[in-house]
Formats: sequence, structure tokens, C-alpha cells
Amino acid sequence: MTKDTYYMKRAVELARGAYDMGEVPVGALVVKDGEIISEAHNLRENNKVSTAHAEILAIEEACRVLGGWRLDGCTLYVTLEPCPMCAGALINSRIGRVVYGAKDARAGCLGSVVDFNSYPFNHSFSVDGGICGDECASILNEFFKSKR
Repeated sequence: MTKDTYYMKRAVELARGAYDMGEVPVGALVVKDGEIISEAHNLRENNKVSTAHAEILAIEEACRVLGGWRLDGCTLYVTLEPCPMCAGALINSRIGRVVYGAKDARAGCLGSVVDFNSYPFNHSFSVDGGICGDECASILNEFFKSKR
């Protein structure tokens, strides 16, 4: 098992926790120097806050742990391709790398709808998508089928 698969499997576990709470099942974690420094899953419904996406919550906790807003040298693992808000937060946090599972054809901003890294923002990061993608997509599909 590669390190990316290892960390993505943990993100999937976090997504399952969101599912169990009635949240859209997205999990995220931030890794620095081989150590998980923050973990989160979606909490928009439970917290009644529109910005409570897994990525935002993981970024905020990583900043607290590291004692600053710059996450250079860190990798974010997330089960779903980040939306515009989260992609913007990743740029602003100076993240070094993003690894995501499932593509998001409706809101994905790392290649599906648009690619934020192709714009001349003041920061860009490396991206690897599709890691455990089928498993990540399956959880999302199962969740939305249960809501119909």
C-alpha cells in the first residue's frame, strides 16, 4: 500500500463518520512530515454553517496545531475534489500538495469544472486525483441514493 492510499483510507473512514451523522460523506486530513496533524469531515448540517466543509475544518485545525496560517510542506488528503471555496482556501493556506479521491463533475475546482491551479494566483500546489476514487465515489453515491 502506498502512503497516499494509506492516508486516503483514513480520509474514507472520516467520510463514513460524516455519513453516520447525516452529513455529505467527505473526509479530509492534513499530513506534515509523515504525521497526521489534523482530521475532519463535513459538519455543515450539524453545525448549521455553510463553510464547515471537511477541507476547511482540517485546514483550520492544522493551522492551530502548527501555530500559523502557512501550510507549506503539508499535504491535504480529501475524499472529494475540492469545491471553489475549498480550492481558494488551499491556495490561501499555501498548502504544498492535494490528494483527492473522487472527481466532482458539478463543483470540482482542481480539474473537473475548472482548474484553480491554471490561474495566475499567488500560489499553486501539486495535485493527484483518483486515489481510492471508486471507493470515495461509492460512499457518496450510496449517501445520495439514501436521500432520494
